[in-house]
Amino acid sequence: MTRHLLDIDDLGADGITEVLQVTDSFAEVARRAIPKVPTLRGKTVATLFFEDSTRTRISFETAAKRMSADVLSFAAGSSSLKKGESLRDTIETIEAMGIDAVIIRHPSSGVALQATRWLSDSAVVNAGDGWHAHPTQALLDLYTVRELHDGDDGCFRGLRVVIVGDVRHSRVARSQVAAYVAMGARVTLAAPATLMPPSVEGWGVDATNDLDEVLAEADVVSLLRIQEERGSGAFLPSLREYTAEFGLTADRAHRIRPDAVVLHPGPMVRGVEIASDVADLPNVHVTRQVANGVAVRMAVLFLLLGSGETSRAAGDVPPPPAPTHAGPTTANGGSRGS
Repeated sequence: MTRHLLDIDDLGADGITEVLQVTDSFAEVARRAIPKVPTLRGKTVATLFFEDSTRTRISFETAAKRMSADVLSFAAGSSSLKKGESLRDTIETIEAMGIDAVIIRHPSSGVALQATRWLSDSAVVNAGDGWHAHPTQALLDLYTVRELHDGDDGCFRGLRVVIVGDVRHSRVARSQVAAYVAMGARVTLAAPATLMPPSVEGWGVDATNDLDEVLAEADVVSLLRIQEERGSGAFLPSLREYTAEFGLTADRAHRIRPDAVVLHPGPMVRGVEIASDVADLPNVHVTRQVANGVAVRMAVLFLLLGSGETSRAAGDVPPPPAPTHAGPTTANGGSRGS
């Protein structure tokens, strides 16, 4: 892995495979009576979230603590930003306190990249920047699919993935596309025309405004939330109409193959993108995604900060296996900018 994780394009197929394989080791740690290892003892991780978050922030903080790192949680609402301090000064001040990794979420695309230019020594992990990218969400989605295929690294080749919903405003969708395409999956975006990006040229995907025509053949159905905080509501006549055309209703759930995997990055809005009773069906793996998110983020932090052979010799975590799947190249990252 490179020094930072800003986007799936930083990894490519080999890097994605490495993260997924290392995650296997940390998923085993989570099953222990005391799910903690000393892998990052002496390291300090700071979470800098300039947008509201529950799952991602807690997941990263839990991951760091399970590896015995010290964790600092930055709250923008009570920081010196309120007194006029610049974002750059805030980030540089935090690094001056001896931070080894900064986990950053921000409503503006490109802030995580800019942070790497301001920081001298700290690793940066993008926990979501504007519409641009959310790489660890895509990684935990792929890990969940792989886990349901008995840990087969080759399970993505030819896999039919349908990503449904507000693709236009979704950093999750952009990272999912990059990850699935890099691993050889066939991806279709299904959304109203108003919630589709202006162009998907170079993404390596198909696109449709008719969910029903692609649903029956899907191996994975990945639902997206309607992101009203980013203005999605202005692109729709009504949420009721959206649900009728693109929601995973009980009727549509019957059209999905029994072995198909249904995912959702959360938070789910029951009754909009997914019916409440459908959300509780056994092939909907939302809570599994959340659990896997901790192990995936442990793997990411280990690959960025872990002390290599020293920590492995101490029995902190089994050595990560070498990547075995070459896969096709990732989708063109430039076309997926926000």
